[in-house]
Amino acid sequence: MRKYFLDLRVTSVEQLSERYLLLTATNPSGPLPEMHPGQFAQLRIDESKETFLRRPISLHCVDYQRNEVGFLIQKVGKGTASLWEKRPGSTLNAILPLGKGFTMPKSLEQKVLLVGGGVGIAPLLFMGTEMQKMGAKPTFLLGARSKSDLLRLDAYRACGDVYVTTEDGSEGEKGFVTQHSILQREKFENIAVCGPKPMMLAMASYAKQAGIPCEVSLENMMACGLGACLCCVEDTKDGNVCVCKEGPVFNVEKLKW
Repeated sequence: MRKYFLDLRVTSVEQLSERYLLLTATNPSGPLPEMHPGQFAQLRIDESKETFLRRPISLHCVDYQRNEVGFLIQKVGKGTASLWEKRPGSTLNAILPLGKGFTMPKSLEQKVLLVGGGVGIAPLLFMGTEMQKMGAKPTFLLGARSKSDLLRLDAYRACGDVYVTTEDGSEGEKGFVTQHSILQREKFENIAVCGPKPMMLAMASYAKQAGIPCEVSLENMMACGLGACLCCVEDTKDGNVCVCKEGPVFNVEKLKW
């Protein structure tokens, strides 16, 4: 798939919580390119002179009618903190779309479970909206530390059924997503997961035991996003591969998990 270097224009900046920001931008030079759920963008950090590398950010939502793409950004360091300084009208230089995304369901009746934890919920909204356009209805299982860390639930509910876990029990079932009762009550035909590695490992184990195909989105450090710097190499059953190029989405059967 062709990659584009674009000077996007920020259209809105919405702080969702103390740690999360929704940054939306448009392409003033023409229509956005075709993008797929699970792919990502490399965003240039212009506001920090100390930050030289771009930051890989998942495609959170894409609205082709409005010509807008949204990024859910967690503040974790100087690079992502600098993105919080963006304001409507400012420029956001991006390389996109990068990587390989999730496999979309082959039939409308297929029961698909989308599991996310923390900022890992970001690409699942894009996948859910694309499934909705097909006429399919996904099930979301979203986990967070507490109620205040649950983001944009109304947007997820608009395109599927939503189940929630929080570690402190302040919303939904108490515990981790891997402990939610929905996993015992219902049978799914495919699972897509993005979040902390321990959570993905646990969901991969559940999927293998249940005989359900499962894809996970790895979060290896990605410096270039093009497969040149070798920062994000993952040792798979097919040998060493660059996650940014061969992934970030992998079928768990190809991983040495």
